[in-house]
Amino acid sequence: MTSTFIAWLKYLSRICGFDTADSFPPGHPYERTRWNGAYFDIASDVKPERMEQLLCEAIANTPLVFGYISNPTPRMQRALFAILEERMRNNRGRASELAALLIAAYDDSPHVVEVLPGLRAEIAASRQQDGAERARSLMAFLNTMQSPFDVIEMQR
Repeated sequence: MTSTFIAWLKYLSRICGFDTADSFPPGHPYERTRWNGAYFDIASDVKPERMEQLLCEAIANTPLVFGYISNPTPRMQRALFAILEERMRNNRGRASELAALLIAAYDDSPHVVEVLPGLRAEIAASRQQDGAERARSLMAFLNTMQSPFDVIEMQR
């Protein structure tokens, strides 16, 4: 009885938006995507499309938050690519730390959707290198792409 009541309260809290969402709802195409709710204040009653938009805006404003997302969606990866490309083009520095975040996302999960042709293979090929060398290798790979990177657009 108590567990049923607690489950009901959790459900009610979620649909009323009192909880902070840390994933897309079950059945969503990217339901494996998770984020740390402490870095993204998204109410649980927000529609999934808006959730993704808020996450992408957060990445655009503070790209290091990408590191608190597991299994990032293609749209989230494109948000990071936009900043990474700008930093690489303008020599603003710190592009390698964004490349390292992308590498970590692909290393952490085989379920991350590849948005650039050959990206997963490039990251896998650099596994034996140290972190800085892997980031440089990835940026060299990205420099061979047309601008903006040859991102694969996928339909949901």
